[in-house]
Amino acid sequence: MARNNKGFTLIELLLVVVIIGILAAIAIPKFASSKEQAFVTLMRADLRNLATAQTAYEADKNAYYNGAIPAPELLYSPSKDVTITLSSVTATGWGATATHTGTSRSCAIYFGTGGPLGPATVDGAVACTS
Repeated sequence: MARNNKGFTLIELLLVVVIIGILAAIAIPKFASSKEQAFVTLMRADLRNLATAQTAYEADKNAYYNGAIPAPELLYSPSKDVTITLSSVTATGWGATATHTGTSRSCAIYFGTGGPLGPATVDGAVACTS
């Protein structure tokens, strides 16, 4: 009788499963880091867009907007899951912080007398926590 010995042994199959598991253990943390970085990028972009909207509002009304966001008076709406909070709004400046539901990190920006507003330490530059 001739035996047909085609196919993989149990040891070969287990070795492949172990290698795939090791590769997954390396790759999954990298993807989680990329996801958090995407949330931070989104918050940064929202704060820059807010700065543009505040500049336009100030040009029209001769004052900075100081209220809830989003609002019909301010032609600006943050991205999904991003919360923007204005603070220290005066006639000569303002500050804002951004948070996202997907991360514990936050970002901030300020202009004029609205800051410094941690973690932002430079007027007009967005900064985020580590």
